[in-house]
Amino acid sequence: MYNILKTLHSYWAFIVLIILIVAVVNAIMGSSSNKDYTAKSLRIALFALIVSHIQLLIGLVLYFVSPLFDLWGSLGGGVMKDSAARLNLVEHPLINIIAIVVITIGFSKHKKKEGSKAKFKTIAIFYTIALILLLTRIPWDIWPNF
Repeated sequence: MYNILKTLHSYWAFIVLIILIVAVVNAIMGSSSNKDYTAKSLRIALFALIVSHIQLLIGLVLYFVSPLFDLWGSLGGGVMKDSAARLNLVEHPLINIIAIVVITIGFSKHKKKEGSKAKFKTIAIFYTIALILLLTRIPWDIWPNF
């Protein structure tokens, strides 16, 4: 089960990054060109929200079935001294959860905005912050070599 989840989590990460980049580019282009915020723009932002939440759920299940999770028992607080264990058990999950929260807040805030420019700007800001957070905590040395 672990290998299946790990592979799914890795492949789904590609989808999340692609859709999130599309949402950010769409929001920046919409804001800078004074386009109307249409149903298509809403769907793009919503799809980025949905795929990122699915990735979070896969990641949470993977976290608890991972053999790395056993390091908490053997190393205890020593996890923070081991950079690889710290990345996989603390930094990657925590920062990525924060990124998903930022996406959720951004989507929620944009719905309350009145004008198209304000909606695009809100999505652009929050989704860009989330994208940067996600990109900083991807374990690039082992990804996508699953």
